Amino acid sequence: MPRRSSNRAPTGKNGGNVLGVQRPQRLEEACPQFGRAEDLLIDCGSLYANLLRLCANICARWNKYAEFRLSTLALVRCNKAYMVWAIDICRSGSSGMYTNLVGHGHGVVLRAGGLGRRWRELILGAVSLLALLMSGHAQAAAPAPAECAALQAKYPQFKGKTLINAINPHTPGYEALDPNDPTKYIGFDIDLGDAIGNCLGFKMAYKPVSFAALLTTLQSGQADIVISDIYATEERAKAADFITYSKVFDGVLVAKGNPKKISGINPTMCGTTAAENTGYVEVPLIQNLAPACKAANKPEAAVQLYDNNANAIQAILSGRADTYINDVNTVDQAVKAYPNQLEKASAVTLPYSIGIGVPKTNPAMRAAVMAALVAIQKAGIQTDLLKKWSLGVENLETPKLIASN
Repeated sequence: MPRRSSNRAPTGKNGGNVLGVQRPQRLEEACPQFGRAEDLLIDCGSLYANLLRLCANICARWNKYAEFRLSTLALVRCNKAYMVWAIDICRSGSSGMYTNLVGHGHGVVLRAGGLGRRWRELILGAVSLLALLMSGHAQAAAPAPAECAALQAKYPQFKGKTLINAINPHTPGYEALDPNDPTKYIGFDIDLGDAIGNCLGFKMAYKPVSFAALLTTLQSGQADIVISDIYATEERAKAADFITYSKVFDGVLVAKGNPKKISGINPTMCGTTAAENTGYVEVPLIQNLAPACKAANKPEAAVQLYDNNANAIQAILSGRADTYINDVNTVDQAVKAYPNQLEKASAVTLPYSIGIGVPKTNPAMRAAVMAALVAIQKAGIQTDLLKKWSLGVENLETPKLIASN
């Protein structure tokens, strides 16, 4: 676990708390999800330092704006506490205050006058930019399809209820924390769940869990449904029934330049290390390469397991892993966040579909969700949501049931 130190708010000349808020004093506290110091230095520390350098000269070097934007987006993903802190900086301060910006063992001091004012303006601009680029959810909800009134009459047990959706909120574009309001979740799956609830007359609440715990949370009764970019496999269908809604296209994420020349889940992975999420279908596919690697007199591919996408991607950035194979949209998001460090080597079509998990003991819910999803697709709502989140309409799949006895 990272080292901990006490939280202290920035102070003015007389030692007062000029912001009125507590903020992490060190990056280890800002990013507790990363357990190793080098991870902090690479993911948080360097981004923070880069952001400070850009803030110092961005007014004279507008060509740096794109880099500033990317660094800011990555910094917010690293920890939203800093954005909250930045908003407070924008709202407060006097000409004599000092703002101490502490980055992984290094201190930078900016005076609130002059450069400090520019810093506040830049952060305020970044906040506005983030609102435009990352929220994307302030649009009015699409009206429920005409078939939904009949569905609510057919399945009255769901109307007026609040159902719990178990999610692993670490997949931007599908399900993630709203950077403007960390009490909310945003993404395609969130919007699709709301559309289904709107059709059947229920509201959705969320229970964040690790990916490996999604189905066990459903089985234990702690959740009513799982809409969380989960591949509907025959093995997983032993734990839940699935209604599919999207095709699966995986991307191969590698370091810039693809130094190991990995082209997919094939013998090019022999002797390499893959970072994958616990419970992901890619894990056994990679492990099944062992006979081919042995036949080629090469070491088999190693697999490191992580709890979420961010940590798996971080393994490549820190040099601990060579590749991360996951949903192509997740890979594309990572490349956008780290364009100088990562690239997509190729895309892989997997013989799976993404599905909505429902309890095997609730056939009425399975039928209701299936009917609602059919109506939503017929009305073009799912297509609109795919476009909204830049996921590609080719991902859409006609709903089908995957169940196992």
